[in-house]
Amino acid sequence: MGEIAPLSPARRQPPTVRLRRLAAELRRLREEAGLSQAEVGEKTDINLATLHRIEAAKTKPQLRTLNALLDVYGATGSRRTALMKLQKEAKQRGWLHGFEADLPGKYSTYIGLEAEAQQAINYESLFIPGLLQTEDYARAVIRGVRPTITDDEAETRVVARLQRQALLEGDTPLRLWAILDQAALSRTVGSEAIMRDQLTHLVRQAKRPRITLQVIPFSAGAHSGMPGSFIVLKFGTDDPDVIHIDSMAGGLFLEKEADIQRYNHICEHLRAVALSPNDSAALIASLREDR
Repeated sequence: MGEIAPLSPARRQPPTVRLRRLAAELRRLREEAGLSQAEVGEKTDINLATLHRIEAAKTKPQLRTLNALLDVYGATGSRRTALMKLQKEAKQRGWLHGFEADLPGKYSTYIGLEAEAQQAINYESLFIPGLLQTEDYARAVIRGVRPTITDDEAETRVVARLQRQALLEGDTPLRLWAILDQAALSRTVGSEAIMRDQLTHLVRQAKRPRITLQVIPFSAGAHSGMPGSFIVLKFGTDDPDVIHIDSMAGGLFLEKEADIQRYNHICEHLRAVALSPNDSAALIASLREDR
């Protein structure tokens, strides 16, 4: 087969969310199969440089290459169909999708991108950010937002949310800048006891060196974050930021340069109107004492 990677143009087009997703899934399939890139190359006659570029989301695999990889990995059925669709649409930017329609195993596109990011700026108007939620708060939120969810589905979501928090640990943890409207702190989720524990957890987390926490108090009045929550993922490479907006319809990914600039400007505004990290911690502690 020996596919040769195309020559890069003078300015490489950054990977789309779809291409990143395809690359991540192919890496995951190879690891599940217990194969190295060299072993895959021997089985498919695809050169190592091409395999590396495909798994790094630097090139879109040709259809015959993708089929060869999926054959080696034993990918069939809906999983194979979904990956073939990703390959076909890999150059399209902007993506609205429902998390429930993800590939088998409910592997989330957002979680994959978050794991690759170096920094996340998370603005929340109604919830505590997922990376900073306690287990009891997460469970109460999930059940409150999805009243018809089964016990097993709820626990699966709780476990997934807690596992994401491992990104804040280790030698190179994710740099998190969380900006919260005071409404997220004042709403009682679960019970008073759950909220006291959650606020205590926030105060502790805010002391960690790679976490910055700011609160926009009610006294700030109207601000640019009121239309809704969002997350800006930054990758620390030539790849552009990705904006993620959650909604009742699913997760919306924004990748256009104009959208990225607009949301980064909103972040600057929100940082400016929010309390300083020290004053934010003091407000959270005060709200905790009032419960």
